[in-house]
Amino acid sequence: MTTHSTLSLTGLETVYDSLATAIDQAGSDKKELFLVKLALLNAHALGDAELFQQQLDIALQDL
Repeated sequence: MTTHSTLSLTGLETVYDSLATAIDQAGSDKKELFLVKLALLNAHALGDAELFQQQLDIALQDL
């Protein structure tokens, strides 16, 4: 059984700020490529394809 920890609100805000900065650094022409690479790296680190799919589904809601 795999357990997953969650971020505190402060940790989530830090991640948001880091992500926004990294997207700006990638530039508008490489933004999509950067986000795909980041998603794949995080899926690999997560190690659970089903959980990753659940997160994709949640992220697609209310766009």
